[in-house]
Amino acid sequence: MAARWPAPAGLHAAAVALPVEGELPTFGGATQWLNSPALTPADIRGHVVLVDFWTYTCINWLRQLPYVRAWADKYRDQGLVTIGVHTPEFPFERDITNVRRAVQHLRVDYPVAADNDYAVWRAFDNHYWPALYFADAQGRLRHHYFGEGEYQQSEMILQQLLAEAGADVDHRPSAVAGSGIEAAADWATLESAENYTGYERTENFASPGGLVAGRPHAYTAPARLPLNYWALTGDWTADGHSVTLNDAQGQITNRFHARDLHMVMGPAVRGDSVPFRVLIDGQAPGADRGIDIDEQGNGAVTQLRLHQLVRQRRPIAERTFEITFLRPGAQAYAFTFG
Repeated sequence: MAARWPAPAGLHAAAVALPVEGELPTFGGATQWLNSPALTPADIRGHVVLVDFWTYTCINWLRQLPYVRAWADKYRDQGLVTIGVHTPEFPFERDITNVRRAVQHLRVDYPVAADNDYAVWRAFDNHYWPALYFADAQGRLRHHYFGEGEYQQSEMILQQLLAEAGADVDHRPSAVAGSGIEAAADWATLESAENYTGYERTENFASPGGLVAGRPHAYTAPARLPLNYWALTGDWTADGHSVTLNDAQGQITNRFHARDLHMVMGPAVRGDSVPFRVLIDGQAPGADRGIDIDEQGNGAVTQLRLHQLVRQRRPIAERTFEITFLRPGAQAYAFTFG
């Protein structure tokens, strides 16, 4: 029988045939648990289980988070167990102190399995952030979804699995409105893709001579960047994952077309604070500022995390972003857009 998603608001779709995709793997490979003791198969037996693979600087997961948070809260008393599996992308995301801080700051109150060794990731044969896996009360995987979107479909599947388990399910869709960094992307105007700064994965680097791996190097930027190119100015050291500023007044420039521009960045030394200033087309951002700067473009990196630096007002246009770090010690990993 063909499923028809989504159903009209306030109604629920007829049950659809959800194939059995295998058994729910165990979480024994987790290196640590947050918000909960380690969960064993016996602990979750008889429960519908939603597993969410994430890493705390992933913008796609951050935009999914308000939905998972809402489902975990709404259906907890109806038999749903939500488990967040935090599998790190960047080295600093292996630091449990950073993960614990993110869990608290982002209001993740369901159990989190820290998966620093990728053991749970491999057990699920997972390849994506974010990734959702849906298991029924008999411990069988019945559905999966990779990436953002299809939220109403995902909630209907949770409702169906809970109803199959005998729960009296509230079929009204959850009211979710992501705000700030969790707001949905402006897909219609998004013409820039995620890019990395480390030499292993970067693309479209425009400074003459390219990235120099593993040692300090003085970079310059061209007078104008093509769309979706980026450059460095000043003395930086590039490794496989990031670039680190060696002297004050170093700059990163990016030509982009999107409502939002974010950077994954922070201080190279824990506890340090590196002030910076952002310009858009050579001017203070004003009302186009992101949540991590003021209208003059001023901010500071104090933690390794994703920072929202630009949120353009309409009309969305192609712009040049420039960030200048006023002290050495800043470390940048990636650009993401929305």
